[in-house]
Amino acid sequence: MSQSKSEAQAGSAARRTTPSGIEVPAVATPAMRRAPDDSAPGEYPFTRGIFEDGYRGRLWTFRQYSGFGSAEESNERYRFLLERGQTGLSVALDLPTQCGYDPIDPMARSEVGKVGVSISNLSDMETLFRDIDLSKVSTSFTINGTAAMIFAMYLAAADKAGVPRAKLTGTIQNDILKEYVARGTWIFPVRPALRLVADSIVYANQEAPRFNPISIAGAHVRDAGSSAVEEMGFTLANGLAYVDELLSRGADLERFAQSLSFFFYVHMNFFEEVAKFRAARRLWARLMKERYGARTERAQQFRFGVVCGGSSLTAAQPYNNVVRVAVETMAATLGGAQSVFTCAYDEAFQLPTEQSAELALRTQQVIAYESGIADSVDPLGGSHYVEYLTDEMEVAIEGVIREIADYGGVVKAIEDGYLQRRIARSAHERKSRIDSGESVVVGVNRFKNDKEDKQVGEVFASSASTSAEVMRKYEKIRDERDAAAAERALATLDKAARDHSENLMPYLVDCCHAYVTVGEMVERLKQQWGEFVEPVKL
Repeated sequence: MSQSKSEAQAGSAARRTTPSGIEVPAVATPAMRRAPDDSAPGEYPFTRGIFEDGYRGRLWTFRQYSGFGSAEESNERYRFLLERGQTGLSVALDLPTQCGYDPIDPMARSEVGKVGVSISNLSDMETLFRDIDLSKVSTSFTINGTAAMIFAMYLAAADKAGVPRAKLTGTIQNDILKEYVARGTWIFPVRPALRLVADSIVYANQEAPRFNPISIAGAHVRDAGSSAVEEMGFTLANGLAYVDELLSRGADLERFAQSLSFFFYVHMNFFEEVAKFRAARRLWARLMKERYGARTERAQQFRFGVVCGGSSLTAAQPYNNVVRVAVETMAATLGGAQSVFTCAYDEAFQLPTEQSAELALRTQQVIAYESGIADSVDPLGGSHYVEYLTDEMEVAIEGVIREIADYGGVVKAIEDGYLQRRIARSAHERKSRIDSGESVVVGVNRFKNDKEDKQVGEVFASSASTSAEVMRKYEKIRDERDAAAAERALATLDKAARDHSENLMPYLVDCCHAYVTVGEMVERLKQQWGEFVEPVKL
């Protein structure tokens, strides 16, 4: 039966908002714009993108997130993906590596290789990139608490392979601030952790100028439960904290600002996601120019990568996730992302199989090469609705940044637990909307299929012997390395850590060359700095 006219009128009159709470007009008009922005792509404030020719000049990087088990197993998966057209690597590291524990540590043994690859020393890093030319592939590392150690190890691996550091490209996530509020792989207290981040950025600018030493990440804030507005607001506030820290150390704004990059999730409200990227690009450019006086366009530009999937995927009816990832990939690319990785449909309940990982990569390739999305720059620009939503998102994001500043800044808000409580509140509200059916999730709270076939194709199975093999190789390296050289490198690191004016990166690189392990480096720094104690407040 068709909908009656009165029912249609009632439906169109009902108030609708985006998930962030921004009013959605039934029909957008030019009068809804706050201040017309007629800038062209590639021009300040870069609302329409940072490149004049968009994706015509160069497509985004296809950077699938992968890594599991041992360095050997992950190397095999990387070469599989590169052979199928992936254009950049994104390394997933296991929790022991992320939290600074060696694989033999009793705290680590049960987690070795489970959610990423185990990398504890230079030998592992060399194996991870065996038969892969580091000068030709862009590599991203999702690592934060031990980012400085892993970056040092990557540089040492390049040194040993004879690859000039100046040729290295890629990104290390290295955003410790969001770890305290959203993901949990922090190790040290906030202030010395900030020192490590600043040290690695300054060192990368000098030694590996094409490598991005930080990817300020809203992705995990979003998956922890925040809205799109909060994701952007918290992330830009963190970005400002890093800028302030670097300036306080006398770093060159024009130089380091060019190496700052960002990283986000895309969820399912298509237009809000497109608008959040356009708004953030404009707001960041304005902050860098007006607050800090950045003069060059490169120092004003907001460059970002995107994950499509994450907590928007469901274990129920998992093939629906293929559609979700496709929609999210379109939102990311219409928002102007510089790199994209697409989650596999089975990531809601297992590590991706080769089959599901390939399908996720193919999703990007179909959109890039068949949809026409890359043919015109910012094709949604000028849409009354998209421009209205971009304006509204910018105002809302700026409001979140101002709220944090009024509280006393990011560091104080983390140490007090303020940001943690704010994200927990948003997560609870989001869950309540799904439970009540206010937010529709197909296959979960509407259109459920109680007769669903539980078979989801190929099932990933990790090797039961992986952990034992990783530990055997770890012990072998410890036995064969020059123990005196390793101890000298650790003692020098220890001494440098006591002097706040020292940049610790050269000492970490020396440790890696001596086959000092991640756990050993972290333990020495813990002795100097202690560990972060999470505030618990209700």
